[in-house]
Amino acid sequence: MTENNLTFEQELQMLEAIVGKLEQGDVPLEEALAQFQKGVALSKKLQETLQNAEDTLTKVINEEGQEVIFEANND
Repeated sequence: MTENNLTFEQELQMLEAIVGKLEQGDVPLEEALAQFQKGVALSKKLQETLQNAEDTLTKVINEEGQEVIFEANND
């Protein structure tokens, strides 16, 4: 499985591994910078995935078959 086909959970595990490695502090500077950049890219991708999921979950289909934003009634 290539990095482009990883699940959300697999990418999150990769990010957690990167953070753990960087927190140890014994990584050479060049590797630390590369891992940091990879972590930032993973974080951005994961955030986009979460936002897309949230956007999908907040939509409902009305009687006319149109997608509308879900609004909870707070009555």
